[in-house]
Amino acid sequence: MILRTAALLSVLMSASGLGAAQVTDAILNAGHRGDPATWPFYGGDYGQIRFSDLDQINKATVKDLKPAWIFHTGLHGPTTSYQTTPVVFGGAMYITTPRVGSDQWVLKLDAGTGKELWRTPLTQGAAMFCCGANNRGATLYGDKVYVATLDASLYCLNQSDGKIAWRASTGDGAAGYSQTSAPLAFDNMIILGVAGGEYGIRGYVKAFDANTGTLLWTWYTIPSPDNGGWNGTWQETLPGVGLSLNRNISEEKASVDKYPDAWTRGGAPVWTTPSLDPERRLIYVTTGNPGPDYDGTVRPGDNLWGDSICAIRADDGSLAWGFQYMPHDQWDYDGGTPPLLFDVEWNGAKVPAVGLFTKIGYFYLLNRETGELLKVSDPYVPQQNFLKPPTTNGLVIAPGSGGGTNWSPASFNPKTGFVYSASMNWPQKMTTKPGVEFRSNATYQNGNATFSTEGVEVWGILNAINPVTGKVVWETKTKQPLFSGVITTAGGLIFAGQTDNSFDAWDLDTGAHLWAYTTEAGANAAPITYSLDGKQYIAVAAGGIRYLRRDRDNPPQADAIIAFALP
Repeated sequence: MILRTAALLSVLMSASGLGAAQVTDAILNAGHRGDPATWPFYGGDYGQIRFSDLDQINKATVKDLKPAWIFHTGLHGPTTSYQTTPVVFGGAMYITTPRVGSDQWVLKLDAGTGKELWRTPLTQGAAMFCCGANNRGATLYGDKVYVATLDASLYCLNQSDGKIAWRASTGDGAAGYSQTSAPLAFDNMIILGVAGGEYGIRGYVKAFDANTGTLLWTWYTIPSPDNGGWNGTWQETLPGVGLSLNRNISEEKASVDKYPDAWTRGGAPVWTTPSLDPERRLIYVTTGNPGPDYDGTVRPGDNLWGDSICAIRADDGSLAWGFQYMPHDQWDYDGGTPPLLFDVEWNGAKVPAVGLFTKIGYFYLLNRETGELLKVSDPYVPQQNFLKPPTTNGLVIAPGSGGGTNWSPASFNPKTGFVYSASMNWPQKMTTKPGVEFRSNATYQNGNATFSTEGVEVWGILNAINPVTGKVVWETKTKQPLFSGVITTAGGLIFAGQTDNSFDAWDLDTGAHLWAYTTEAGANAAPITYSLDGKQYIAVAAGGIRYLRRDRDNPPQADAIIAFALP
């Protein structure tokens, strides 16, 4: 059946049937695997491994998979992309929409039928954002729903009726501070990072009291000079790989005094939802590129902690350790995918690990307690002029600024021990334009990367990597670049959406394509799975994507949430 919204302009629809449910730290830590009837957090659990033990839908039965219900929000526009990951708890599903006009909406649905229970608009103020009016989902905690918005606000709503309990400001939306990701909830705190690296911001992560919205602590992604500064150790090679970064270190050091305030507008945003190790009380944050893009001359040094994975102490927001995978980034190779937390056997011992897919096409494995680098994978995307600085005439470089792995959430499968990602090969012509002065409330990019396919081959890459050996186990090409994110299941399947209007399943062991469903627009959001009344569902948003579409011109758009099940 297809369910359409009856009243698109209703401010709030009354709840019916499903009330509020208490979501605790223990529930979020156990996650979907602890209760398969739920998908209680953005990545499934605090470790964000996006794996399910459900196997009703498997290699033998996936051919019969069909929509159980389709819900249309009625909300989309020329700049919108649907990137929301639904969260499911207490038989209800909570989704967010992109910003349309000045409003972004939060909706509660019956997870078994797709029936709308309520919807609430979040009317926003001034905002500057680079990459579409996106939102990647809501967070459940206690009996509340938490949503971060593009105008740098944090909203708290009642699960029961969708009424707004409070709103807190997290930054200045008019100055380029924005948020697209779902917050992290832990120990009565709501924790989230800020995006906006293209506007000369100084990135940060903030923690708010879950009950009142009071600010508890702030960790800045760029350390001030009083806290050690952002120059770093002047790395000449790519950490763990050894390739030259093609930097002129002596010239950089000589120009440090010329740019004493560069760190105050140095970017390093936090695009994605942090992961959490509750035992160690450590929050794992992926950071974005330093600013300005494509020109490192005005920001000498390694530009800590841009393009890094950092462990932050939950108690006070202090830095436990940081690992920068791309020092002095000149290519917009920001980190956008959530860290994966899992354990590995290393030198005969069980080691707590954190893993990260990257735009540069290497998977990094670290000890999540100490930050020690354990392994860097073989490159899993093609390279062309890799690490050569952009030129004033433009240079085609691969991976391009899109990746590699973009924001797409990855999966760790404890049954196979492998990690899986949706990535791309998209070489881009990168151009540097030195001399652009910083201006507040304006884009701060000293160059660009062309999103053109003229003269280059472009494709998507779905792959499996052994994180311990670093070897690519298998890879499968798709016609278009992949942005959607993946889940893996005990049914031997990996699910992901495609840009050219389909949602698909592949064989987890070989990468062989097994099933596809044609969607109205690209399925470029991360899928989930859950089980209700003995039936397994796979759910995904399919609404297209603004800057990557089938024909690169007038692409199809939609507003669908689709839940699949077996007949």
